[in-house]
Amino acid sequence: MTSLWLDTNPVPAGTGQLTAGTQYDTIIAGAGLTGLTTAVLLARSGQRVAVLEARSVGAAATGNTTAKVSLLQGTTLAQIRSHQTDRVLRAYVEGNREGQAWLLRYLDERGIAYQRRTAYTYATTEQGADTLRAELEAAQAADLPVTWTEQTELPFPVTGAIALEDQAQIHPMQVLEALAAELRERGGELIEGVRVSGAGIGSPLSVETTGGPVRADHLVLATGAPILDRGGYFAKLLPNRSYALAFRVPGAPQSIPQGMYLSADAPSRSLRTAPVGGDELLLVGGNGHGVGRKDSPRAAVEDLEAWTRQHFPGAERTHAWSAQDYRSANYIPFIGTLPRGGGGIYLATGYNKWGMTNGVAAALAISGQLLGRNIPWADTLGKRITTPSDLLTGARDNLEVGVRAATGWATAASRALSPEPPVEGEGIVGRLDGTPAAVSTVDGVTCRLSAVCTHLGGIVTWNDAENSWDCPLHGSRFAADGSVLEGPAVKALPRREPES
Repeated sequence: MTSLWLDTNPVPAGTGQLTAGTQYDTIIAGAGLTGLTTAVLLARSGQRVAVLEARSVGAAATGNTTAKVSLLQGTTLAQIRSHQTDRVLRAYVEGNREGQAWLLRYLDERGIAYQRRTAYTYATTEQGADTLRAELEAAQAADLPVTWTEQTELPFPVTGAIALEDQAQIHPMQVLEALAAELRERGGELIEGVRVSGAGIGSPLSVETTGGPVRADHLVLATGAPILDRGGYFAKLLPNRSYALAFRVPGAPQSIPQGMYLSADAPSRSLRTAPVGGDELLLVGGNGHGVGRKDSPRAAVEDLEAWTRQHFPGAERTHAWSAQDYRSANYIPFIGTLPRGGGGIYLATGYNKWGMTNGVAAALAISGQLLGRNIPWADTLGKRITTPSDLLTGARDNLEVGVRAATGWATAASRALSPEPPVEGEGIVGRLDGTPAAVSTVDGVTCRLSAVCTHLGGIVTWNDAENSWDCPLHGSRFAADGSVLEGPAVKALPRREPES
């Protein structure tokens, strides 16, 4: 499953090499939109910056997004308003507005094409229409010119929609390519294939990596879930996996909606166009679920494809992919200094699927802190209080984690693994010599691994859409060979072989 973006515009591999013991002003873990934007902003100020990426540029969230650059974000504003004050809501919108403006201005300056579009949140049920009205009120409270309409381009009836004009859609890998090029132009380093695995406390910081230890005055964690457990952010975030597919549709572009659409009802449905080469493709996303908590992710992909073919006859699938996002208990990202980091470690996470604006906003906020600039909206978000609604949502999230932890171990203990390998594309968890093991067969190769997540001991589950092992506790993901795909885990699943 390779995204349309990674397939059509991969960023050339970096040539940078990490030299153990090197001293930097700032090290940034993660070469997505947040990491590279932060790096460019700091490099512009004259800092010596290194971006360390465990895999490749855009390999995680940014390269797998639907890439909508919108201030209308489904029903996010109403959800924030149910947890926080209107002052905090307005600060959230202002941060996203600044992030959106910076990104589009950057694309204009670099001559990178994007499309202005009207963003819509729509409903197909009466309950969904009530949700829309709450979102409309929240948007108005945040001074966004959102309007109500019952007219859409969608090929099915709706009970209502809200619209915000003059939003945008982009090709995210083109953005990352431009940022990577500017970073190098300004003397910054971009090093792929090196994972940050730890950091000490002090000034300068000692940063542990798979390429050896280095030192820096500051460390920025732009890795989705923070890879350091200080502050317990793994327990404050709900990891979610969702899917996207690209289609050629007969008669396009006239036969496909030109706006950017997102449903208020479940299961979620997201639509936008994507000009690639001489084609205008239709992108359809949705069917999100907790990481590792879906019996068959492949079935979620198939359902999304069937829905598209139903409403857009003749649609031909060209790409399918998935993305991982994190939601905080109050739907607002965590941006700022990491507790117990001595004031030198920063994090940005919890974008709740809206990383194109929140990611740049986080970069503006963190670089502003590092360079001594005062950003009022960032200060407001950083000082928000925890409300009873936040506590209730967090308690529900962590109750599910506890249930998954218990049932995972019980299920693994109750099933003895067969000596026969699984069939191609299948993975099985069970008991091997008394402890949980995960066995899969991919491309004819059978791998036996420990089934215990190296983060906090959850039992992984098989993802049959991506041939990966996913942890249902905090969202760590591992390839079939056990290597880490996404954190907060930083260590691979150990190999297991039966005792002789």
